[in-house]
Amino acid sequence: MANFSTQFRLIRALLLSERMRYGLALTALIGGTLLIYLIPLVPQAVLDVVFNDDPDKASGISRAVIDGLGGIEQVGRQLWRPALLIGALALSAGVCVHLRQRFAAGAAQNIARRMRSDIYDHVQKLPCRTHESLESGDLLQRCSSDVDTVSLFLSEQITMIGRAFAMLLVPLPLMFALDWRMAVISLVLVGPIAIFSYSFFNRMRTRFLEKEKAEARLTATVNENLNGVRVVRSFARQSFESERFDGHNAIHRNRDNDLYRLMARFWSLSDALCFCQQGLVIGFGLWWLTQGSLEIGTFYFFISVVNMFLWPVRMLGRILAEFGKALVAIGRIDEVLERPIESSPEEPCDPETLDGAIRFENVSLHHGDLPVLDEIDFTIAPGETVALIGPAGCGKTTIVDLLLRLHDPDAGVISIGDVAIDRMQRSHVRSRIAAVMQQPFLYSRSIRDNIAITSPDLDNDPIEAAAMDACIHDSIRSFDQGYETMVGERGLTLSGGQRQRVAIARALIQRPDILILDDALSAVDTRTEHQILSAIERRHGRQTTILVAHRLSTIRTADRILVLEAGRVTQQGTHEELIDQPGLYRRIWTIQSDLETDDIVETGGA
Repeated sequence: MANFSTQFRLIRALLLSERMRYGLALTALIGGTLLIYLIPLVPQAVLDVVFNDDPDKASGISRAVIDGLGGIEQVGRQLWRPALLIGALALSAGVCVHLRQRFAAGAAQNIARRMRSDIYDHVQKLPCRTHESLESGDLLQRCSSDVDTVSLFLSEQITMIGRAFAMLLVPLPLMFALDWRMAVISLVLVGPIAIFSYSFFNRMRTRFLEKEKAEARLTATVNENLNGVRVVRSFARQSFESERFDGHNAIHRNRDNDLYRLMARFWSLSDALCFCQQGLVIGFGLWWLTQGSLEIGTFYFFISVVNMFLWPVRMLGRILAEFGKALVAIGRIDEVLERPIESSPEEPCDPETLDGAIRFENVSLHHGDLPVLDEIDFTIAPGETVALIGPAGCGKTTIVDLLLRLHDPDAGVISIGDVAIDRMQRSHVRSRIAAVMQQPFLYSRSIRDNIAITSPDLDNDPIEAAAMDACIHDSIRSFDQGYETMVGERGLTLSGGQRQRVAIARALIQRPDILILDDALSAVDTRTEHQILSAIERRHGRQTTILVAHRLSTIRTADRILVLEAGRVTQQGTHEELIDQPGLYRRIWTIQSDLETDDIVETGGA
């Protein structure tokens, strides 16, 4: 979390980005405050000058107000004049309040819009390892709830801080001009109230940070549970998840209660201080009235004014509390924005097309202290279909991630054609590679939109052609709304095999230079798998294809098969060559062949 000075600089930078609107809001604030204090000055002048047996005792300001209204005699006969002036001042003050809120709200909304766009754009560019280390629920809260907290402060509380100071400073010359004794008495407890409010602000800031962390854990729990709702129900874990949620919910409630208890103590003590300040003004005012050294109008003015500026000073504690929340929120947002994004080459070399020749030279990668790839070397020719096979954790998917530049190797060089991919823009590499991952993601849109996600203006013919190659066309046509059928969040309304085939159609429609199927046929039956592979085989030579699979039926027709063990290529060759060699591939082939034979026997016997 950023320190206080950094958080304050961030808030100041946001304010300066909308200096014009905030300047207009400040002007309206000062003008409105001045008008508000002029309102009680009018009846004060009438009481001390018009209805006073000795008008000469009134202050020069009071006599000037009456002279401006037409003089003592005119005002005495036409009291509607001061009443009209009071109405005009109140209306003008209302207009100033409207302008202040309008300008401040407009500035805050512009800042919030930019913050959301900046955060979203930054999150899109964060490395995959950063995403893997962040909880999605916590990240979602920083991008939404924390931005709203900052926006609320910038639209309302920031002007309230200015109003508090304006309400206190603007009337000081007027108060001392009317009666310096009453002015001093009116300010006796303002200092202690302000100090108490600042102390409250520091404590509130700490408590709010604890509350934000508790809320982030709660949000992450809900997000995780909703995403895994099928797993929860499959294992009958609803009660366990409810208890886990109740635990986080109770912690969040306790942090909220801590905040409310702190606020309750503040309001009660600040109320007591404010009542004491009012009591001092009334007490000393009545005493001086009885002594004949204070006019009734002036007494009325100070009673009105002390209530007017004590309220914003008292509210300063709450405003500072909101300021503390905003500082915490902006610090949490800055934590995201400060994370480094994916690196880009200083002088990128982006060929229009990739010839599909892939070379890994002494490539190594570690996740922490765990080696994933260990000085791996292999070459794939343009247009060749190469399969990757091996036990779980041997590095197959890691090779795919490295090609897509979702991760960068710790050592070694990866080239496509004659160009090292670290010299190319990541976006360019990814635009020329179509990958169907192990767990395909579908958007909560129509099937048509999901297939044509990279080319939304495509006609129906190429979309349907890609769907036919992926063996999903007939299934789509069987839906009531066909290609306009909406899929649920993450495509949960489709079966696993249907999701995979829609994702394959989405990849095929790109006409990529390199096609990657990372265990993308695991949820389809053997007949459908054969049809999809046949469609891909018809494209042979037009694109380099990488197949990652566990079923040998998926990869046996590949031009070449790479066998990986413990992050190294231990065997390579065609299917026929590998089954003649001792090693992992032949063991897998023997096991899967025996299982298929057993299935045939059992089916025939049935």
